[in-house]
Amino acid sequence: MKTFKLTAQPRTDLGKKAAKELRKSNLIPVVLNGDGKEAIHLTVSQEDVRKLVYTPEIFAIELTVEGNTSMAVLKDLQFHPVKDTILHMDLLSVTPEKPVTMEVPVKLEGHAEGVKAGGKLNLSMKKLKVKAPYTEIPERLLINVDNLGLGKTLQVGELHFEGLELMNAKNAVVCAVQLTRAARGAQAKA
Repeated sequence: MKTFKLTAQPRTDLGKKAAKELRKSNLIPVVLNGDGKEAIHLTVSQEDVRKLVYTPEIFAIELTVEGNTSMAVLKDLQFHPVKDTILHMDLLSVTPEKPVTMEVPVKLEGHAEGVKAGGKLNLSMKKLKVKAPYTEIPERLLINVDNLGLGKTLQVGELHFEGLELMNAKNAVVCAVQLTRAARGAQAKA
């Protein structure tokens, strides 16, 4: 997993008014949880987190607050419903020993047999929840679909990744090869 360097400032004023003032000055209120400690309230700039948030990739965050550095992952984001600016961020402090649950992007590789027969490959789940120490979580989950036939599906329960525990429902469909009208017509003629 890639590392993203982020510098934050501590925040003492809490509440709606203080948060509103921060947002007016292009800052985002951030809460850092984890390690069994009390939540730490911080602020970061909108520009500093742009490349962290507006990307399909996942990152481990190297968070620096007043010279102290710790590792964290992005837990939750809240966006403005109209302007699409970030209203609030939640970070989770992590250690290499303790497992963390994160959503990891899925990438399909290979050429499915069902596609060769005239079907269409459909990716239903773009991300899967995995549980592992943050150092073991990959940037993306590669799934080979070479043996996926026409009208067949690939479910979460059929997948296995070394060192990762999949947290999604076992019967959830990750991808499927669907019959197209042309493939149905060819089957009817045969």
